[in-house]
Amino acid sequence: MLENIRSKLENRTPISYPEAIALMELEGCECIELFSLANRVRARLGDRVDLCSIVNAKCGMCPEDCKFCAQSVHNDTDITPYPLLDEEELLNMALMMQEEGAARFCIVTSGKEADGEDFNRILSSIRKIRKETALSICISLGMLTKESAEALKKAGATRIHHNLETSEGFFRKICTTHSYAEKIRTVQIARDAGLEVCCGGIIGMGESIRDRVELAFTLRELDVDSIPINILDPIKGTPISGVKPVSPLEVLKTIAVFRLILPDKNIRLAGGREKNLRDVQCLCLLAGANGLLLGNYLTTQGRAPGEDIRMIRDLGLIPGGVHV
Repeated sequence: MLENIRSKLENRTPISYPEAIALMELEGCECIELFSLANRVRARLGDRVDLCSIVNAKCGMCPEDCKFCAQSVHNDTDITPYPLLDEEELLNMALMMQEEGAARFCIVTSGKEADGEDFNRILSSIRKIRKETALSICISLGMLTKESAEALKKAGATRIHHNLETSEGFFRKICTTHSYAEKIRTVQIARDAGLEVCCGGIIGMGESIRDRVELAFTLRELDVDSIPINILDPIKGTPISGVKPVSPLEVLKTIAVFRLILPDKNIRLAGGREKNLRDVQCLCLLAGANGLLLGNYLTTQGRAPGEDIRMIRDLGLIPGGVHV
């Protein structure tokens, strides 16, 4: 099977859904062959590892009931909510992450959507960061309208982040306050406005391997630019805090299969990688990933950016930015 798939990929023929499922079920030494194949496909894109960073610009008090999220009012967690950070705070964070090696800076706010005065302040912050840094600006504000997407692009944003999280079928078990269709519509609105789209999900929430593969094929159909893969880092007080964690091998297989389904896209390992991959974290970059989220996450800690830069260089790869 692996030889047949290798032949298809050499001819730039996409793998099928049944093939993807079969690859997810591989065990033992065949997994190493899978990682090697995914790495060969990744190498076509070059040796540069895309590094982006995020800031939790507005924390908590979110009315949505996502079962994984520490910021939902439906979940009893220990986070401390705070309003939108001011322009200077966001600029200082952007400058710091640029110094650490990030090529892109993403402003993230809690809530279903941003509007009113908060939205205007975000537009102003985008303009200031674009003026005073060399960073590309990504925005993650929840749902978008045609008007808000166009305003963000005009202000200087280059990319919208909006995760689908999982397959459509499993999403109903994770969130009930908004629909999968709304999320897909936001992705389409961003693309129609001429913005790049960063869209992925979370693995390890109790979903099946079929759910993961279905997510990857949905992302291929939507033709998104960047796919962040998060691994659940259970937060005490959330409904899925007791879910059994996925193994490091399962994470690596997921990355590799995503690469074979989405051969020409930026696949970025994001939240939960330190805790879930442990000592084999560097293998994600030899199993198909070509991007990392640098620094801290929304409500959990990452590791020092310098450690990631060193890991990339130790593998003979180049830290920086990738534009796909």
